[in-house]
Amino acid sequence: MNALTNARVSGSLFRGVAAALLCVGAVTARPADGQATGATAPNGTSAKATGPTTTDFMVDGVHVVLRQTTANDVVAANLYLLGGTRQLTPETQGIEAMLLIASERGTKRFSKDALRALTARLGSDIVIDPAVDWSMIGARSLRDSFDSTWMVLADRVTAPRLDSAEVERVREQILSDVSTRRDSPDALVAALADSATWQGHPYALQPLGTMESITRITLDDLKKYEREQMVTSRMLLVVVGNVDRAKIEQLVHATIGKQPRGSYRWTPPPTLPTGTPSLTIAPRSLPTNYLLGYYSGPPASSSDYPALRVATAVLSGRLFSEIRSRRNLTYAVDAPFIERAASAGGLYVTTTAPETTLALMRAEVKRLQEDEIDPSGLERLVQQFITEYFLNNETNAAQADFIARAVLYRGSALAADRFVDELRAVRPEDVRRIARTYMRGVRFAYVGDPAQAPRRAEAGF
Repeated sequence: MNALTNARVSGSLFRGVAAALLCVGAVTARPADGQATGATAPNGTSAKATGPTTTDFMVDGVHVVLRQTTANDVVAANLYLLGGTRQLTPETQGIEAMLLIASERGTKRFSKDALRALTARLGSDIVIDPAVDWSMIGARSLRDSFDSTWMVLADRVTAPRLDSAEVERVREQILSDVSTRRDSPDALVAALADSATWQGHPYALQPLGTMESITRITLDDLKKYEREQMVTSRMLLVVVGNVDRAKIEQLVHATIGKQPRGSYRWTPPPTLPTGTPSLTIAPRSLPTNYLLGYYSGPPASSSDYPALRVATAVLSGRLFSEIRSRRNLTYAVDAPFIERAASAGGLYVTTTAPETTLALMRAEVKRLQEDEIDPSGLERLVQQFITEYFLNNETNAAQADFIARAVLYRGSALAADRFVDELRAVRPEDVRRIARTYMRGVRFAYVGDPAQAPRRAEAGF
């Protein structure tokens, strides 16, 4: 299972650009079962499918996007159970993650040992990633072993054994993970900033759960959740690899397509309102101090979303140049962009001089808000992200994640087609406007020497 961490996403854009370019050709509209379709543009006009290797279709109520590629023999199949933390309550935080993790301990068809022996023999892997907008369970295999690997994944989703002794072992494993969630200074400052920022929002809930919720979830709770929530209306399946549509339709129809339909419908989560600037302090005796603050961003459906990506990247570069390179006040400084359906941006630094460093960060934000950046410099920056794509090979699994975000966040996988053009369309005046609109109301968290804490951190933000 991938460890769940508080989201502090790098301001660097090249990863998103890479995935976007790899996913060019994806289309998404919700067709009738078994039918492929082109996409519908926002104005209601018909849009052509953008490429012959990507198809979007329904199978027994499961929404499927297939990107067929012959670039390699690896197949990545990501099944997204939609809703994320909006499926949870404070009392049930972590229940879906717990259910998916427990499914590795055996299904009604395979014992725990048989499951492990089979995946080892196939050389395949099943991964789990519980997140705020969805829980993902994915298969990674070679083309020749994909059928058998898929059967393992599908069996874990539809028929977990949920043996009481094994569930208790899973509980202990999750509690151990949760108990160390704030052990490192970076993890602690991220958790504190997250709590301060998302208070009252569904993102404030923990996909992996808390000590209290995981302790209280019962075996009956897990069984009830499995019966009620493993429905096809919550499922988005994205497959990237050298497999054809007929094969995917056959596999889905024989397995997860037999699940109840349900009545779930994805809707975007509420946008985080602009907050009141604040500072949360956690005293620690450390060689350096950690400071992280978040501010609210636009919804992923907004045209401001790519502009904020660019603006945070510009700010990251300026902070690095001024605070690390010129002043030598830090070894790590960033202006992260939080890529979620409800986005956020941030300011992060580790330093032995927090007051001085924060003043410099404030000055750079103000400069971005007041001065228009050089158009040629902005063009080079955006082009650099695109160039870095060509220098880095993205995995099939990363492409699947990008397609899922395009479907849910932008309403259409055609957003993959538009992504690079949207970046290139950002103008200097857009960067200034975005900085003025969103880079305020920062909720800071500080971990370190309380005597050095920037008590007026929120001033100017």
